[in-house]
Amino acid sequence: MAKKAANVRKKFWSVVRKAAKQMPIIEDVVAAYYCAFDPETPVKVRLTLIGALAYFVLPLDAIPDMIFGLGFADDIALLTYVIKTVHGNITDKHRLRAKQAMAEHDVHVER
Repeated sequence: MAKKAANVRKKFWSVVRKAAKQMPIIEDVVAAYYCAFDPETPVKVRLTLIGALAYFVLPLDAIPDMIFGLGFADDIALLTYVIKTVHGNITDKHRLRAKQAMAEHDVHVER
């Protein structure tokens, strides 16, 4: 799991920049990222989120992310399910940090 966590940290922002225009839940994904690496988050929740985020950032998945319009469909489905499952652990602190980090990383959400 430590290797997955390291891969998530290393690749997260480059994938978020690519996905932002195609993923309506990107703000929730970024908040989930901060929840996953918050030591106050229960271990089981952290492991669940890191697993889902690893699927999101790693290049091998069911639908290649390069396919515009479809590429992130499987990621959205998995992340939506996981985020809904652990939503009580994603706090206002995580959401605020996500908004700040998205601004710092120049990630814009199209509505």
